[in-house]
Amino acid sequence: MAGWANALQSIAAAGTALGVAFAGWQLLLAHRQATTSFEDSVSREYRSVAHRLPVNALLGDALPEDHFQESLDDFYHYIDLSNEQAFMRTRGRVSSSTWQNWQDGIKANLSKPAFKSAWEHIKSKAPGTFQELRRLETEGFAVDPRKW
Repeated sequence: MAGWANALQSIAAAGTALGVAFAGWQLLLAHRQATTSFEDSVSREYRSVAHRLPVNALLGDALPEDHFQESLDDFYHYIDLSNEQAFMRTRGRVSSSTWQNWQDGIKANLSKPAFKSAWEHIKSKAPGTFQELRRLETEGFAVDPRKW
């Protein structure tokens, strides 16, 4: 009789362990899905901002001063979004692979003449802002903000 009781106890313990493992797996999947949904919403926001930027700037051309001034609001929104992306990475809201893609895009865009001019202008006019993007730039885009 004791043998059966021990066997049932072992089966119950194994079932409990399996249930806990399954629940943990479900939580992990739910977290990944939430992260993916969040990243997708930020990507949609990026596309919305990028849609308003001058195509010539996106292609790497410098802009005439009057066109640059007309587009400064849109560049500001791009800088703000880029800073927010870096901030979200510091908080672990963005996966490593997504962050690498975003970081590569930010670095590439900020190296284009119109973006570079806008970023320099914005930094000079708003010295206490965009701390995450400033740090990312200072570190040469070489350090993952999650490690800050």
